[in-house]
Amino acid sequence: MKNIHLSSRGFEQRSPSVWWGLLWANALAMTLLISACLPLNSTLATEPPIPTDTPLQTPTIVWFPPSATPTPNQIPTYTATPEMNPGIGEPVIADSFTDKTVWDTAVSDQASAIIKDKHLTLAVEAGVSVASLRREVTLGNFYAEITAQPKLCRGDDNYGILIRSTGKSFYRFTLTCNGMIHVERIKSSERLVLSEPIASGDVPLGAPGEVRIGLWAVGGEMRLFLNGRYQFSVVERTIPSGAFGVFTQSRGDTPVTITFSDLKVYDVEYVLPTRTPGP
Repeated sequence: MKNIHLSSRGFEQRSPSVWWGLLWANALAMTLLISACLPLNSTLATEPPIPTDTPLQTPTIVWFPPSATPTPNQIPTYTATPEMNPGIGEPVIADSFTDKTVWDTAVSDQASAIIKDKHLTLAVEAGVSVASLRREVTLGNFYAEITAQPKLCRGDDNYGILIRSTGKSFYRFTLTCNGMIHVERIKSSERLVLSEPIASGDVPLGAPGEVRIGLWAVGGEMRLFLNGRYQFSVVERTIPSGAFGVFTQSRGDTPVTITFSDLKVYDVEYVLPTRTPGP
C-alpha cells in the first residue's frame, strides 16, 4: 500500500486553489483505499438509535395463567310458564259424595262401589276391576279435579278417572301403584294406548297415599294434572263428550281399595290455537 506524505514546506509554497485541490484529491484517495480493503459482501453499520427518556417495556411474567374460558351463550329471556289449563269458568259440579243416587253403586263378593262418609270407595278382589260413573251431567269441554286415596294398593294395581264415557267407549287416565301414569282409549271393547306409561313423582307409591287428579279437556286435547302439576297431554277426537267416572283394578293376587272424594268440575271456555302449517 502506497503512503502519501505532505511536507509543511510544500504546503506553504502552493496557492489556495492548488492547496484545496490537493486536499480534495488526498481525501478521495483515502476513501478509495479504505473501500478497497473491505470484503465484497460487507454491510455498512447502521447508525445506532438515539437514546430517549422512555424506558423499554419489559414483558410481565404471568406465573399462574388463567385457563381458557368459553364465551357464554346468550341467555334467552323467557316469558312466564304458559298456563296449561286456561279458560276455566263457572263450576258445573261440586260433589261432596253425599248423594248416593247420582253414582253407580253396587256390592258383590268380588267388587263394591259404596258412598259413605263423603267418600266413594271402590274395592276389588285379586284380578278384578270395577268402575263407577256419575251420569247426571254429560261433559264435553271441562276441567275436573278429584282426590284419590289408595288404601290397599301395590305393584301394577291401578286406579284413575274415566272421561267422556258413552257406555262401551271412554278415555281412561290411569295411575299405577308403582308410580306410573298413562292414558288409553276404550272403544267398543277395543283398547288403544294413547300415551305409554311414564313415571311421575306425584303418584303415591303404594298405600296409604293421596293425590289430587286434574283433567283439562277441550276439543280433542286432554291434559292430565296431578297435585296441580301438569303431567302430559294427548290429542284424540273420537269421543267428543260423555259421563265422568272413576275406576280401580287389581293386577296381582291381592285386593285393592281406593277412595275418592271432593269432586269439582268447571266449564271451560277456550279455543285451541290453530297451528300454522309449515312450509
